[in-house]
Amino acid sequence: MHSKTKEFYDQFVLKNYASPPIAIVRGEGTRAWDDEGREYLDFSTGVAVNALGHCHPVWVKAVQEQVAQLGHCSNLYASPLQGDLAKRLCQLAGPGKIFFCNSGAEATETLVKLSRLHGKKVSGQENQRFQVVTARGSFHGRTFGGLSATGQEKTQAGFHPILPGFSHVKFNDLVLFSEAITENTSAVLIEPIQGEGGVHAATVDFLCGLRELCTNRGVLLLLDEVQCGVGRTGTFFAHEESGIIPDGIAMAKGLGGGFPIGAVWIHEQFAELFQPGSHGCTFGGNPMACAASLAVLDIIKSENLLQNVRDLSVWYKRELQALKTRFPSLVDGVRGQGFLIGLVMKREVGPLVAELRDSGLLTVPAAGDVLRLLPPLNVSTEDLQTSLQILSSVFHNNENQVQ
Repeated sequence: MHSKTKEFYDQFVLKNYASPPIAIVRGEGTRAWDDEGREYLDFSTGVAVNALGHCHPVWVKAVQEQVAQLGHCSNLYASPLQGDLAKRLCQLAGPGKIFFCNSGAEATETLVKLSRLHGKKVSGQENQRFQVVTARGSFHGRTFGGLSATGQEKTQAGFHPILPGFSHVKFNDLVLFSEAITENTSAVLIEPIQGEGGVHAATVDFLCGLRELCTNRGVLLLLDEVQCGVGRTGTFFAHEESGIIPDGIAMAKGLGGGFPIGAVWIHEQFAELFQPGSHGCTFGGNPMACAASLAVLDIIKSENLLQNVRDLSVWYKRELQALKTRFPSLVDGVRGQGFLIGLVMKREVGPLVAELRDSGLLTVPAAGDVLRLLPPLNVSTEDLQTSLQILSSVFHNNENQVQ
């Protein structure tokens, strides 16, 4: 990293992140370059944000044309692009309404507000039915609502007292979720795949059981698809394989393909809970964000990227699983779906992430012992093979050091 960049980071950037090891200044497709000219195969994709890789020409053109026409106008006025995007997302999710915001944290915060409004309606008063059941190991963002919903003490440390009304039970355990729902519960909130928590996927039986349980008990079933949605699993939403219809879905990350946008779909049965003045977001659904997101949806469809994920991820996961046989002292297994993959290691992965980066592959750690591999939806077989070669080389060196 250039000395001036490091100096400015050290002096002026808040230390809420670890010191960045490199400075990325350019990207194209699956490749990124740092300020010293080194090239990387980017399987971090901005933590599942760059769904189309870097600077897809159709996406770039859409953003450039929109910024030259209108950048922002606020939600005091209608935006044709916002209406178009809302329609497209409802066509994908089902009959309902869309709220636009800027990020995943804001999207999950909206789901928490939805749960409070639902609880007030069914109980007839505030402060009675407001509890939300979430999962251990979950991650729902850094706002106080998202932080309180998150089932990780390390994320909450330093910020107590967190908001009341949240309980956390074992993921994929329907019996425990049933026991946690009381007469004061308004909603269940889960990720179909826990990304930050170590790439743990909800089973079809668990999702179907939750849907039935929530319906029978009169509570909302809310899904946080911020990381696992927008095609990353080979279907547009990760929950689609189960066939369930949730009551609310939080989206962000890949939805903008690199431009900040968040969105919440709310089932038509509950959309009227929000009324003028009950919620808002200054930048939510601004024309630039909507232009970027519409381009993402167009490219996913025109380039048949959901099929690309389904076709290549099966082979890729099989090849990754073979690394467990080749490097038994290092690799413990493979988790995840589509291109949200967790390579489970038998050691803390921080040093491995650094070694892979030095060898030209960008990855993301999770839960201490998991390497997250998040290739773009339009990745090629050749790039996947390159990643396997880099992984094999680094693992080989590490295994030799152990021996």
